[in-house]
Amino acid sequence: MQSTVPPGLDRKETELYLKLDPKRLPRHIAIIMDGNGRWARRRHLPRVAGHRSGVAAVRSTVETAARIGIQALTLYAFSEENWKKRPKSEVDFLMGLLSRYLKQEVPTLNKNNIRLEYIGRQHELPAAVRERMAWARQATEKNSSMVLTLALNYSARSELVDAFQSLVHAAARNGGLEHLQVDEDSISQHLYTRHLPDPDLVIRTSGEMRLSNFLLWQLAYAEIYVTPTLWPDFRGVHLLEGVAEYQKRERRYGGLSQDHAPTQSHGVEPSRSHPHAAKTARN
Repeated sequence: MQSTVPPGLDRKETELYLKLDPKRLPRHIAIIMDGNGRWARRRHLPRVAGHRSGVAAVRSTVETAARIGIQALTLYAFSEENWKKRPKSEVDFLMGLLSRYLKQEVPTLNKNNIRLEYIGRQHELPAAVRERMAWARQATEKNSSMVLTLALNYSARSELVDAFQSLVHAAARNGGLEHLQVDEDSISQHLYTRHLPDPDLVIRTSGEMRLSNFLLWQLAYAEIYVTPTLWPDFRGVHLLEGVAEYQKRERRYGGLSQDHAPTQSHGVEPSRSHPHAAKTARN
């Protein structure tokens, strides 16, 4: 265990951090931020109050993740389904909230050396929002610590459709469809997340037990941690609780646990980890 505590952690975060193995931190954490509406409803407030309060949760979570050395953090901020299932007034509020968040948080992202990226069908977002997104990405592009990715207008199924279309178009540009090669690596290279390792840990708030069309390909071997905490109440200490639970688990990638693994004979090479584990190690 490591006795040196990263600067900036509060007392509760420090207590939890000291129980962690800093050599076994997840490289990439993905979070399904859920519960804004219920948080507001329990307080007899409009739904938008929950979204507004959720910004503080984002800020605390991002800063704590960066402080402890997480390399990539992906937040499910706005799904494709939100366009269809939310009132226009709520969607408009969310777009405005996103623009304000980006404007306000860029100085803090730069201070913490955090680079901002996005995944999702960004071209379908309002022009003013896209302009602010581009500005924030450019303003943080030289940062080299953690990569913060916001999933905006995102759908995992749409991502897979776009990946296969990209594969087909690439083959057509390079000699025709007879040269089309479809395997795990080629698909991964055409996903929105091709610049990232697959998540090691996915956290879902509000106690719901579903993935909600989020990173379905990339989460194949991720550890899942569900907390009953509603997103507006989520803070860095809750992130550390998720990491602590992650470190209690044995990642198998479809293989056997250490207790049930077959004994290797002398002269026989042990079986290799799942290829996705190797990919993560290389990235």
